[in-house]
Amino acid sequence: MVDLVRFVDVLVSDKEIELVTKVLKSGMLADGEYVRNFEKSFSEYCGVKYGIATSSGTTALHTALIAMEIKPGEKVLTTPFTFIATSNSILYCGGIPEFSDIDYHSFNIDSAEIERKLKAMPEIRTMIIVHLFGHPCDMDAIMRIARNYNVRVIEDCAQAHGAEYDGKKVGSFGDISIFSFYPTKNMTTGEGGMIVTDNEELAETCRKIVNHGRSGRYEHDILGYNYRMTNIAAAIGLGQLENLDERNQKRIQNARFLTENLINIDWLEPPTVSANCKHVFHLYTVKVDNRDEFAGYLLKNGIQNSIVYPLPLYRQPLYEKLNFKAHCPNTDKVCDRVISLPVQPALTKDELHRIVDVINGFNNS
Repeated sequence: MVDLVRFVDVLVSDKEIELVTKVLKSGMLADGEYVRNFEKSFSEYCGVKYGIATSSGTTALHTALIAMEIKPGEKVLTTPFTFIATSNSILYCGGIPEFSDIDYHSFNIDSAEIERKLKAMPEIRTMIIVHLFGHPCDMDAIMRIARNYNVRVIEDCAQAHGAEYDGKKVGSFGDISIFSFYPTKNMTTGEGGMIVTDNEELAETCRKIVNHGRSGRYEHDILGYNYRMTNIAAAIGLGQLENLDERNQKRIQNARFLTENLINIDWLEPPTVSANCKHVFHLYTVKVDNRDEFAGYLLKNGIQNSIVYPLPLYRQPLYEKLNFKAHCPNTDKVCDRVISLPVQPALTKDELHRIVDVINGFNNS
């Protein structure tokens, strides 16, 4: 049987084990001191004043949208090429996702398309941009457009921990931003999320929302939810954060090796990295034509892979039932061609060479 080159390895250090053990021995397992420390450490890492830990990236985004007072029937501009939680969070508020096409090369929402949409739909007052696969969006253009059209920006950084645009961390540009700590992400808390913002009022509102709308002991002045993070999860996060930059650098090195050795294959397009961006390669996503055949060939030869994402959000069965339609030709083309290869930091040099050798052996005719 062929040994597998794994697509994902969840790396846990002795530090996480030590911190979780301390929490378990303390008996204070729920939201508490470790959560506050994690919120402070992570927000400082992002260069943002406030952090609010949550139970998942999805609950973080839902909370952010509630705090931004998205109303039923209100349109929120976003990308159709992302995980469904991004647009579902808009639906949770009764809002309507308005899908805007992506840039074919970066996979991120196209700033020119954003402007075109906002000109046609002046009622839109909020957009969610996604730094997909770890590559930052074109933040200069997006923030300029947001100012010109008086539109608020939510950054979905669920796949971009530590990514930078012009030397500035993603999550520090918009009005409010969210991160996910699902186990496959660049860092994890087992399951969890984080909201970051420089806006004190938004931060306080989010803090209430995630804790049942609580304003004081057994006093609740807004409708809230149980979206809190536990001390156990925060302890894992504190340990993971210490290793984030090192593991991101390993992802970047692995991606550089793959690109240098795949760039001359005429039937395969490696991922783009913009000159002013630090891409942290949550995923290393290429484009090929015979994708299904290629995916099967890779797996047969021991290379795990994943097709992320095969459907635009507007073609998901749920969204078709809700009669969503969109004209996003770049998204349609990309969804038919993308496949993600292993890039995770636990890969060995031998495994990287093996990935390249197996790909070079594929007959694309």
